Amino acid sequence: MTSATDPHPHTETVSADWPPPAPSAAPSDKAPRWSLPALLAILVLAGVLYGWNLSGSSLNSFYSAAIYSGTQSWKAWFFGSLDAGNFLTVDKPPFALMVMGLSCRVLGFGTWQMMAPEIAAALGTIWVLHSSVKRVFGHVAATVAALVLALTPITVAINRDNNPDTLLVLLMVGGAALALRAVRTDRLLPLIGSAVLFGLAFNTKMLQGWIALPAVFAVYVYASKLGWRKKAVNLALAAVALAVSSFWWATAVSLVPADDRPYIGGSTDGSAWNLIMGYNGLGRVLGGEGNGGGGGGGASFAGTAGIGRMFNDVLGGQISWLIPFAFLALAAGLVLCGRAPRTDPTRAALVLWGGWLVLHYLTFAMAEGTMHPYYTTALAPGIAALCGGGGELLWRAFRGGDGRWSWVLPTGLAVTGVWAVMLLRRATDWNTWLWPTVAVLTVLAVVGLFVFRTATSGTKARLLAVSVAAAFVAALAGPTAYAVSPAFSATGGGMGGTNPTAGPPTGGGMGGPGGGGGRGGFGGGPGGQQGGTRQGGQANGEFPGGANGRPGGGNVELPQSGGAPGGTNGELPGGGTAPGSRNGESGASGTAPGGTGGMSGAPGGGMGGSLDSALISYLEKHQDGAKWLLAVSNSQSAGQLILSTHKPVISMWGFTGSDRAMTLARLKELVKKGELHYIQLGGGGMGGNSSLNQEITSWVQKNGTAVKASDYGTSASSGSASETTTSTIYRLDPSDVS
Repeated sequence: MTSATDPHPHTETVSADWPPPAPSAAPSDKAPRWSLPALLAILVLAGVLYGWNLSGSSLNSFYSAAIYSGTQSWKAWFFGSLDAGNFLTVDKPPFALMVMGLSCRVLGFGTWQMMAPEIAAALGTIWVLHSSVKRVFGHVAATVAALVLALTPITVAINRDNNPDTLLVLLMVGGAALALRAVRTDRLLPLIGSAVLFGLAFNTKMLQGWIALPAVFAVYVYASKLGWRKKAVNLALAAVALAVSSFWWATAVSLVPADDRPYIGGSTDGSAWNLIMGYNGLGRVLGGEGNGGGGGGGASFAGTAGIGRMFNDVLGGQISWLIPFAFLALAAGLVLCGRAPRTDPTRAALVLWGGWLVLHYLTFAMAEGTMHPYYTTALAPGIAALCGGGGELLWRAFRGGDGRWSWVLPTGLAVTGVWAVMLLRRATDWNTWLWPTVAVLTVLAVVGLFVFRTATSGTKARLLAVSVAAAFVAALAGPTAYAVSPAFSATGGGMGGTNPTAGPPTGGGMGGPGGGGGRGGFGGGPGGQQGGTRQGGQANGEFPGGANGRPGGGNVELPQSGGAPGGTNGELPGGGTAPGSRNGESGASGTAPGGTGGMSGAPGGGMGGSLDSALISYLEKHQDGAKWLLAVSNSQSAGQLILSTHKPVISMWGFTGSDRAMTLARLKELVKKGELHYIQLGGGGMGGNSSLNQEITSWVQKNGTAVKASDYGTSASSGSASETTTSTIYRLDPSDVS
């Protein structure tokens, strides 16, 4: 997929022998004048896509709250606690939160301060991938790879969010690039560096950070020029580095007595090791462990598990545009390298990036546990590298004079064009002119490639170049249209912070085809029933599983006006007040980055109620020295209240509702010490721990005092949360503990 007039040495023709000899000649070290400007232009484009109108996008309040808490407490920063009181952590290791938390410590808490490291990581990933592909396949291939990565729709969506996946991908791509350097140079240091980066990826999202490791190991064992004994020693040292960089946090957590650390969210016993093996380990692949049941997609946001999942209505437009071409380029490239030496760098790169793609594809396609669309951003570097590097090999073979290879590149482009048309036609009433344009460009490009294939100069050569350009535009037009929607379209993309996607509405709600189903045992919680027609179920203010409300919600009123996410009248960074401030008045509107409502409609009412501003003001006034303002049922509600009030709020059951963080003994202890006075019951159920729910509910109702609307100046007819059948706030004092 390079220009027909590319003057560089790596465009030598391919022999007519079968199979053709490997195109293993190293690209020229002298960069063409256009290479760096092209890369910089791609980085600028990516920066605009990732940062434009960022304050108008909803971030994930779950992570936003943890980042804010980390700016208030170094203990919360280290553990990744949701609240500054350190009752419960998020359900991930804290490395990404640490990075964003440090940024906010230095620059102040706000949307841009939080997202600056994420955008820098996203741009760094493009740079690293470009550099790695360039060393093996040349500058044209590297430019193509960088552009494909920058324009992958789901990558654009997640890079505009504060989920940990952006940093995860940078660490994994850096680890892969260093592994290829270790193979090429036979030096130990790049191999150790690769292991450390994969270990940090583990501390970003646990086992997902290791998915590509088998490909790295295979490439080093097979392609390194070192002797077997030296390779074994180097791999042993790298394994030590991997273990240390992967398990330092879990080890440190385990050394802290359970009474002195927060409950580790997502675990069943409060330990980091259980989180590694269960919820964030095999539970993601097999289901269960808080990830929904196996066998049916469980808690999937991405449709039914199966080999074709990447092409379904939910994921197809997010990631699949160039997957067929990438697989074709991988297979053809390996055939072209058939006679190359074992240490051939071209084949090593193909095996690594091809292994990356295959391993991630199979893991995500077959996963029976929680599967968000944005997980698939990890596929993008493999797709991009193969489209760039593999496309370069196909171009050389196409121009090499062997008729047996003349059909492979045009076929790949034709398949890409056909699939793009099919994806674009799925989105009704959205850029309806685009799919006919892609179809026409694809036909003209394929015909032009065949007709002008052997041209070397003159008009025919220029027409061949035009054909290549048309093919390139046709291949990227669809994903580009999807990719620009989060930043520039008011209706494109389900950009709710918990489940960001790009492009127009497609699919069948939260789970898409085969989706739906409860998470952790409470129907309608995060990942529950379908919440709308927009991709990811984010239409009309719906949150995952909600019915026009927040997780599992029951008609929570979300603000309709204002500027930044969750705020009203622009009360967010850049809107005239501090992040999450409420104009200096308790109970006024406005939330921090990632919030989804002002206090008049702020989630926080358990699983269905809401807390109005007067009630929040009352709770703050009568906190009476307690460490926590309130205890609520789930982490999304707690996170949004933390951002709105800037006070610690307890999440009793975690994000999925299945954590056993709050027990009756623990609740009595907190009340007796005066650390907690208010607890919210009801709201559609308190999570998946029914026995704990019943025990705590009975004790609180027996010993606590319900907060009445008249206590904080709101009439019962106003529908306040404390007077509804779905949610009640109770006051508990040390004297209530027998």
